[in-house]
Amino acid sequence: MKKSILITGCSSGIGYCAAHGLQARGYRVFATARRQESVDMLLAEGLESFQLDLDDSDSIRSAVEETLRRSQGQLYALFNNGAYGLPGAVEDLSREAMRAQFETNFFGWLELTNLILPIMRKQGYGRIIQNSSVLGFAAMPFRGAYNASKFAIEGLSDTLRLELRGTHIFVSLVEPGPIATRFRANAMQAMERYIDIEKSVHREKYLAVQARLNKQGPAVPFTLPPEAVLKKVIHALESPAPRARYYVTFPTYLFAYLRRILPTRALDKLLAKAGSDHQ
Repeated sequence: MKKSILITGCSSGIGYCAAHGLQARGYRVFATARRQESVDMLLAEGLESFQLDLDDSDSIRSAVEETLRRSQGQLYALFNNGAYGLPGAVEDLSREAMRAQFETNFFGWLELTNLILPIMRKQGYGRIIQNSSVLGFAAMPFRGAYNASKFAIEGLSDTLRLELRGTHIFVSLVEPGPIATRFRANAMQAMERYIDIEKSVHREKYLAVQARLNKQGPAVPFTLPPEAVLKKVIHALESPAPRARYYVTFPTYLFAYLRRILPTRALDKLLAKAGSDHQ
């Protein structure tokens, strides 16, 4: 039987690349997406696809049931990938905005993982891969909601990895820096929905953020294609001893190194500059 994997957020970017790349590698891929039009596109491209909305518990349960129905109750791997970024200063983030960010980026992942874990425990093996970010361990200004959701995923994943020791269920974090995806376009929509730019003390900075998000092509240096993430996902799936963390892109390696060697004040200065340069 082919090894099967459930992937969230496959409509574009990393999830889309992983779905096609892993299917080509011989995996049975269940490529899920939030919108039906995305599912239709994936089906037309030869993938097994159905809806999974991370903000909706019923949708999550239905997707898990469909996955297990198709795979005869077994699942080798789960790739939690579906997420979005909400740009904005912390002081401009409402409770509603932060809750929306966590519903997708954190609570949906938690609920889905907890529905899959009993299956993996029963079969005696499994791989859980969490698509985190360099912003899961190095905070940058005006990304507070996204920073917080990814820091939370890192803490949850570290805890889960400890709790699963000795079970042959492995948890790995993938930590990309800038990747060429639709992330910026989705971030723009989120900012327009939740941030009142005209009333903010940070209005001028938001205008710069809008210019960056609307820019065509890579907005920052060292941007890599989503295939760079796929390479790490393959290692996490196929290594007999997968790593706890996989860095992707030069900025992730750089900030991980600087975080170990620099005092907090010096690191803050660098992160503040990096965040301002890439508004």
